[in-house]
Amino acid sequence: MADSADRTPADGNGGPRLPRTDEEWRERLAPEEFEVLRRSATERPWSGAYVDTKSEGVYHCRGCGTELFRSDQKFDSHCGWPSFFDPAESEAVVLHGDRSMGMVRTEVRCATCDSHLGHVFYGEGYATPTDARYCINSVALSLEPRQ
Repeated sequence: MADSADRTPADGNGGPRLPRTDEEWRERLAPEEFEVLRRSATERPWSGAYVDTKSEGVYHCRGCGTELFRSDQKFDSHCGWPSFFDPAESEAVVLHGDRSMGMVRTEVRCATCDSHLGHVFYGEGYATPTDARYCINSVALSLEPRQ
């Protein structure tokens, strides 16, 4: 399983060298990570490592190590997945319309490696600065604790 210490090696130009094929991704990721990050699956609610985590630190993309969220942006939404009100850097994620499963949602993907992270929902009434809930799969993240 990849973790925050397992950053994607640099390419010859100083940027991250990312897997290009499904086989390369399968070699890098555990089976559940592959299904979520590369096939847009969803982990079971309340099963993820970071649902109830209160540790301070930085959440990175499990696929490439990009900083995505910080612990001070995490909140308890009681939805079964880790929830954040804003990405660490707005450029760290990209949003796409998602009409799968008979719903209209907004998918959240890593801007660096295009891995599926989860979905974002707006206007649910949470007392957060953005009125957004980034509902993210734990398996898509790795936490680097603050030292």
